[in-house]
Amino acid sequence: MAHNIACYRCGTLLSKLSLPLSRQDECPNCQVYLHVCRMCRHYDRSVPRQCREDGAEDVTDKTGVNFCDWFVPCENAFDARLKAEEDKARQALNSLFGGAADKPENGASGELSDAEKLFR
Repeated sequence: MAHNIACYRCGTLLSKLSLPLSRQDECPNCQVYLHVCRMCRHYDRSVPRQCREDGAEDVTDKTGVNFCDWFVPCENAFDARLKAEEDKARQALNSLFGGAADKPENGASGELSDAEKLFR
């Protein structure tokens, strides 16, 4: 059965994945777990515990994989506005640090390797 479910984080369509989603299913684009509160139709940021299902156990990490029996994937879990805000914040961070958030400064990679050797 075809579905229009998209990853809550990046918006990639997940139509190649079969339903029900497995607890270990990941987004093929951004590799986040999909059996999470943020992907569920019961997820609602405006209610206590951020879940509209009264019988569900409390899950503190809404983006962490869980065992919730009430999980039902939601077709509108992806919020383009939140993604745009995240991208804007990441871009501001990279411009502030010259893109250093993703790669080490000159010479730092060698120092990091030496530090890592201490723990091996």
